[in-house]
Amino acid sequence: MEQTLTMDPTLLELNQKLDKLTTQVEFLTEEAHRQKRRQQEWDELRDDLIPIGNDIFRLSIEQLEEVQHHVQIEDIFRLFKRLLRNTRNLEQMLDQLEGLAELWQDLAPLSQPAFMTLMKQLDEMERKGYFVFMQGGMEMADRIVASFSEEDVRQLGENVVLILQTVKEMTQPEIMNMLRDTAHIVKDEEPVDTSLISIVRQLNDPSVRKGLAKTLQILKSVADK
Repeated sequence: MEQTLTMDPTLLELNQKLDKLTTQVEFLTEEAHRQKRRQQEWDELRDDLIPIGNDIFRLSIEQLEEVQHHVQIEDIFRLFKRLLRNTRNLEQMLDQLEGLAELWQDLAPLSQPAFMTLMKQLDEMERKGYFVFMQGGMEMADRIVASFSEEDVRQLGENVVLILQTVKEMTQPEIMNMLRDTAHIVKDEEPVDTSLISIVRQLNDPSVRKGLAKTLQILKSVADK
């Protein structure tokens, strides 16, 4: 009875070790199964990728054969190394493109109303005749360009200041009114008394004498030039 009691701790320890060993064996067995399943998955993936890789390799060979007279293998390696050197620049370009894409997405809802407003304004300008006027202006410009030689253009450039000053003086209100009145008189088809007596009577008019004096001044100025 005493011997049995003294062996109980030994048997208990042995049982515990057997339990641990069984647990470890089960763990190793499960791990082996996992490794086997993983290997099978890799084998299946390899079997799937090998045909794809072969097709890619075959297509690459065919495409390279088409450009082999234009591109050498050294060019491909040089381009590849250049891409590697400019990786950061490419990343910055991609960041900018992403920023532009986001900006476009933000502006897209606003662009449609702006486009419709622009179309309405263009339609209104067309109805008012702006485009017809611009077309006429272009035709006028073509006729002007065709009418002037290179020497004429050079002389215009040399005298452009004088021309602008003359135009400025011509656009004064009194000059414009005089030209308008002169045009009305020229266009008037009523008969004019050109007898000597009528002319002498008109000379008694201070306005006529003033106009005649100015006309004589103009003729004198032309003669002095």
